[in-house]
Amino acid sequence: MLPHGTGKTLKVLVFAKGDKAKEAEDAGADYVGAEELVARIQGENWFDYDVVVATPDMMGVVGRLGKVLGPKGLMPNPKSGTVTFDVEKAIKEIKAGKVEYRVDKTSIIHVGFGKVSFGTEKLVDNFKTLMEAVIKAKPSAAKGTYLKSVVIASTMGPAIKINPTRVTD
Repeated sequence: MLPHGTGKTLKVLVFAKGDKAKEAEDAGADYVGAEELVARIQGENWFDYDVVVATPDMMGVVGRLGKVLGPKGLMPNPKSGTVTFDVEKAIKEIKAGKVEYRVDKTSIIHVGFGKVSFGTEKLVDNFKTLMEAVIKAKPSAAKGTYLKSVVIASTMGPAIKINPTRVTD
């Protein structure tokens, strides 16, 4: 969770039935449904959302979409907190600025932590929070230097190198 969000408004799709569907609508989900959404995604190639959340009882239905949602990184999974009975909490976290980072095959983390228009203080707070999470995720078996280099850049701007020993200062 970034303290100042990412600056993006994400559209959330929720697969739920009954009370959980009502709870998702009240929490601010953009799209809520069950089998009818599966038919729409498969039939119309509909991808007008950024995050998919599902309740565990709906994973049998959502599982049919694995070949479609998986390659786009939209498939819900318990590890990322998108398969849960606490739908309200998941939606509020996503809308508030929860980010996920993954390491690519060359050990580089690509993640957005704000917009240039945020101002220095907000960007620094978001950056520190992100770096603390990365350092905290270091496996206990990892030896040697964990961060070899840290570089930040705007989308269409020059990169700025940061001393990796002082990222949390």
